[in-house]
Amino acid sequence: MKVWKLVSGIISIVLCLIIELQSCAAGVVNTIEENGGSSGSVGFLCGILILAGGIVSIASRKSAKNGGNIALIVLFGLAALLGFTGYGNYSDLVIWSIWALVNAVLAVVALVKNKNSI
Repeated sequence: MKVWKLVSGIISIVLCLIIELQSCAAGVVNTIEENGGSSGSVGFLCGILILAGGIVSIASRKSAKNGGNIALIVLFGLAALLGFTGYGNYSDLVIWSIWALVNAVLAVVALVKNKNSI
């Protein structure tokens, strides 16, 4: 699971840049169209949570304790929940939410695996 945490952390940090740029564009579109959408703001928050999850993933990859896994479940789970519920006209947010959900599920697997080895 150490390799997964490193790779997913690096990918999450890189994806954060893409998510933030797309979120800004979606926010501008929402403002120009005056459609009352909030998908740009939701995407921005989702990107911040994915960035935080990526940093925690890299920082906790060698930890034998479960605190890092719990933090990953909360961060990526919240990002997935926000993304799935508020994507609106920013449909790419569903893709980033799937990424966050995969990371949350794998953090649960790491938590269970770590609990059984203690």
